[in-house]
Amino acid sequence: MLRPKVPAMPQPTGYITPPAVIEPTAVIQHPQVASAPVAAPGPDRPTVQLTPGAVIALVGGGTAVVLVVGAVLVSMLLAVAITAASVAVCALVVRSLSTAQTRR
Repeated sequence: MLRPKVPAMPQPTGYITPPAVIEPTAVIQHPQVASAPVAAPGPDRPTVQLTPGAVIALVGGGTAVVLVVGAVLVSMLLAVAITAASVAVCALVVRSLSTAQTRR
């Protein structure tokens, strides 16, 4: 009952594909031809321009995100600390009760 049962490996039932043949290829380097410098393409999409109000909004939003994430992390740390302290108090109570019963 407690001995592991190793399954027997049955024969494959599907089609078996032969391994692909990989043939080596030669690397041919073409000589570099000097060409005229390519001009930068024109502005196809609008550029982002930050106004002073947008910068203030970004800084305020970033500050709010940092404060919220910090508050969540601190509250999680506080919850862990409170749980650890209560477990320690419970352990002390159980220990004192068990030692008190053995003395009687």
